[in-house]
Amino acid sequence: MWLVNLSGAALIALIVWWFWLYKPREQAVGDEGLVILVENGSYHPAHIKIPANRPTELQFLRKDPSPCAEMVLLPDLEISESLPLDKTRKILLPPMKPGEYQFHCQMQMYRGVIRVELE
Repeated sequence: MWLVNLSGAALIALIVWWFWLYKPREQAVGDEGLVILVENGSYHPAHIKIPANRPTELQFLRKDPSPCAEMVLLPDLEISESLPLDKTRKILLPPMKPGEYQFHCQMQMYRGVIRVELE
């Protein structure tokens, strides 16, 4: 009986950590831009930090043959780009105001966020 209770408590702790306490690492974009790998159902990195009011180049490299990985959308910027398999696609982001901007596939299964900050 105690094993069931202990397992339940561990599962609850894992759920709390995953949904409320986990903070993914952010990757800052350097002067050369940043390559975002699209594979295994996700973007790597999926949390990106860029400076405000400066155009920025992102590069997407699609390794996932899934049809869902074919497109990347940045709805707030009205950007929609096709991602060829095993090739890099450059996307130039315009100067943006501070805030968070989502990017995702057509079905929103692959998801990421760009955080724009003042330097």
